[in-house]
Amino acid sequence: MADTCVVYRLGLVPYAEAWELQGKMVADVTDGSPPATLLLLEHPHTYTFGRRGKKDNLIWDVNELERRDVDVHWVDRGGDVTYHGPGQIVGYPIIPLSCRRVYQSQNYKDNKQILKADYIGYLRDLEEVIIQTLAEMDVSAERLNGATGVWVQPEAISNPRDPTVGADHKPAKIAAIGVKVDVNGISKHGFAFNVNPDMRFWDGIVACGLADYPVTSLAEIVQPVPSMERVFQAIESSFARIFNYDMTPGF
Repeated sequence: MADTCVVYRLGLVPYAEAWELQGKMVADVTDGSPPATLLLLEHPHTYTFGRRGKKDNLIWDVNELERRDVDVHWVDRGGDVTYHGPGQIVGYPIIPLSCRRVYQSQNYKDNKQILKADYIGYLRDLEEVIIQTLAEMDVSAERLNGATGVWVQPEAISNPRDPTVGADHKPAKIAAIGVKVDVNGISKHGFAFNVNPDMRFWDGIVACGLADYPVTSLAEIVQPVPSMERVFQAIESSFARIFNYDMTPGF
């Protein structure tokens, strides 16, 4: 029997508020109540830097950030800088990885096998959630070696904001992923999937520190763009399959 995962659709939530909520839910899941949780939401215009973030990857100065009403946060997820904003679906899974896939690791001190959570496998699973979600929209997506996230080939992008996208035949990122796993094996942070955001906000950063790779959205690939409701449903279905959860709505 599959475990239960409670999914909350929270609408538009300021980044700091969602970050605080994640911390509270991580503590609750550690104590066993509530069960695994998936938060699905959107943020106002925000740039976040992860543990590998470099300030030089923020292009806009303070005046431009204020003019465009963009918040900036340095946080404890993996990765460099990314953008969050309306039209982008952000997913924060709060789940106990120690209860999921594990791998055996040799403990040479006492020559015993121990079990550890497969954190890299978790990242690949999050990528697969988005890949399968896009497949439901008849969009082919893939992984890129050495670069966590979900990518589409340039020939799939029919309506790019930037006319140079695809000219160099490099894949474009459609979903960014950055996570944090605490000492108890509980995850937070997660994925950011570009459905129909204002792509001009990527002009203010070097997204994920990858200067040579473009960023795209579902709206640049599929016309008319699927509704947010349809994409939410597809994400929940894909998440249930990949992580073997029975999804139940929260408040």
